Amino acid sequence: MLKETFGAAKPIIAMVHFPPLPGAPLYDAKRGMSAILDSAAADIERLQAGGVDAVMFGNEGDRPYLIKATHESVAAFGAAVGQLKSLIKIPFGVDYLWDPVATVGLAAATGAKFGREIMTGVYDSDMGLWAPDCAGALRLRHNLGRDDLKLMYNVNAEFASPIGTRTIAQRAKSAVFSALADVVLVSGIMTGQAVDASDLKAVKAVLGDTPVFANTGVNIDNVKEILSVGDGCIIGTHFKQGGDTWKPVDGDRVKRFMDHVRKLR
Repeated sequence: MLKETFGAAKPIIAMVHFPPLPGAPLYDAKRGMSAILDSAAADIERLQAGGVDAVMFGNEGDRPYLIKATHESVAAFGAAVGQLKSLIKIPFGVDYLWDPVATVGLAAATGAKFGREIMTGVYDSDMGLWAPDCAGALRLRHNLGRDDLKLMYNVNAEFASPIGTRTIAQRAKSAVFSALADVVLVSGIMTGQAVDASDLKAVKAVLGDTPVFANTGVNIDNVKEILSVGDGCIIGTHFKQGGDTWKPVDGDRVKRFMDHVRKLR
């Protein structure tokens, strides 16, 4: 499943971060959608040239993030992916922060192979009390005829703390058993912050055949350890100029990283 969906047995999925979309406080109305498309197209070109296995679109620039998508941002997200699809030669996915139902809808509309979101649990977050609608997302996936769409469940959300006393391993096992996760993701406390190695090991130990990915903070120095435990990773910040989340992708950083990963694999 990993190779078919993500392009490799231990895939490296690179983020294509959209600048702020229409409706977001930081959206640049003067430059408009054309600037968003130009930014994403340049990042896609550099990521593919560097040899990543797959890419995933995300509305990272839409701070502060929404728990429920707005009409204008979903429309802009879908329109942008539709115009950029012709540039993509590798598998792609989508992630609308932080709405799993919107993520599934966007994946179905754009033909994405996979989607990522916080799907389960309840969180005390920077965005307020956060209770994602996993059931609604999976029912939408089925009703839209996209049972083939692989969904990646982030079980320890960035910018948030889970409510309750269950361990991360218990939450991960439950996400597979009761919520039908295809892939489980383990994150650090914020975008670009490294995963706790003990969390990654604990989740992997209880999930058996279900793939476990590191979701944040993977870099050229820790990827060997990450891939020795997990089944893949998602990278955004490390591929940017100077390791700055908000800068464009640095093609040289991508190539150095992927050359290193190929030797490891």
